[in-house]
Amino acid sequence: MSRDFVESINPATGEVIARHTMLDANALDKALDTAHAGWMAWRDRPLADRAATLAALGAVLRDRADRLARLITAEMGKPIAQARAEVEKCAGLCDWYAANGPALLADEPLPVADDGQAVVCWQSIGIVFAVMPWNFPIWQALRAAVPIMLAGNGFVLKHADNVQGCAALLADTAVAAGMPVGAFTNVAITQEASIGVVGDPRIAAVTVTAGPAAGAAIAAEAGRHLKKSVLELGGVDPFIVLADADLDAAVAAAITSRFANAGQVCIAAKRLIVEAPVLAAFTERFVAATRRLVVGDPMDDATFIGPLARARGRDELHAHVVASVDAGARLLLGGEPLPGPGNFYAPTILADVTPTVAAGCNELFGPVAAIMTTNDADHAIALANATEYGLSAALWSGDATRADKLARRIDAGAVFVNGISASDPRVPIGGIKRSGYGRELSWFGVREFANAKLIWTR
Repeated sequence: MSRDFVESINPATGEVIARHTMLDANALDKALDTAHAGWMAWRDRPLADRAATLAALGAVLRDRADRLARLITAEMGKPIAQARAEVEKCAGLCDWYAANGPALLADEPLPVADDGQAVVCWQSIGIVFAVMPWNFPIWQALRAAVPIMLAGNGFVLKHADNVQGCAALLADTAVAAGMPVGAFTNVAITQEASIGVVGDPRIAAVTVTAGPAAGAAIAAEAGRHLKKSVLELGGVDPFIVLADADLDAAVAAAITSRFANAGQVCIAAKRLIVEAPVLAAFTERFVAATRRLVVGDPMDDATFIGPLARARGRDELHAHVVASVDAGARLLLGGEPLPGPGNFYAPTILADVTPTVAAGCNELFGPVAAIMTTNDADHAIALANATEYGLSAALWSGDATRADKLARRIDAGAVFVNGISASDPRVPIGGIKRSGYGRELSWFGVREFANAKLIWTR
């Protein structure tokens, strides 16, 4: 494909939806100039005005919900009901920060009463460059942008090639909500050009959601220029089911966590670690529930699993499944691409998975569930931690006190007890180990890219 443009391809049909022109060096330079001017205008608005604009952004998102949802589905294959839910989640994100954001950035007095008055005020650091993925084309971008921009920063978005339509519409939506032109800027550029943007003096910091290789390359460039970075680089999240868990609730949650968005979720349940006494019952119910899932046209409200976003991703997923079965995993369901047009893959369940097979140590970005057996709770924690990643985890148990103690032993940025791993504006999200560093959302996401300026008056 020419580097002058990228194509949006409908993953359900293989048809080209649109071509998007890539910015050359001159156009990119002008875009960054516009972003700089937009940031200065945005920075100078009072905090209350910025919060009000975020509330307006939520309203515009709701006004454009159908248009945005249909574009999400067309560009990356998310079932339309889930795409609508993504847009509404973004509107709710704006609502939450509009209501709570000003308090998160209020001046903080410090205890120096015997030596004058000291206060920390939170101020903009500049323009944050964001490299974002395609799996939640609206949510991922706004999850980063909203708290960053509340603090008065500018936002320059480099989105994935296959969701450039979503990226352009999102930038237009920001202007429609009342943000200065350039405060939220979309740049259609190559990955190679992104490295150059990181070093540009108009850029103050970087936030990345990607794979470890891409994240490491961008973070290395940011470090070379002494610029802060936040990385979210995926995971192989464990979903632990202990013998005293509510099995019906755990199965229902595992179905949603593993198969929503065709399994293309960073914090999805990747490894289902089930205690031996309930393994047979859990597996039987999980297989039965998976068989009932509707796979098909993502524009149909009844569809739960649509196509994978990219043909390459489907090929990689299938290779992992084949390698896992060859290494001893047992195929209970699916295990192959579906015939016909589009990037559809059969909902797949692998049993007898160990930490050394492909499904036990790689992030399978697709509708493939890997079931692992654990002898007891201690063994479950050991299996959960037997990975280079540490994004999130889920733990199911009927004993809340015991579950809390076990959760503290899991190597992850978040552990959800008797619930599904989720991103929510009220709480932080982020990982450890090869899953990255730094946090988004809650007050953490606001202050990650804010200057904690001390003013001490003696």
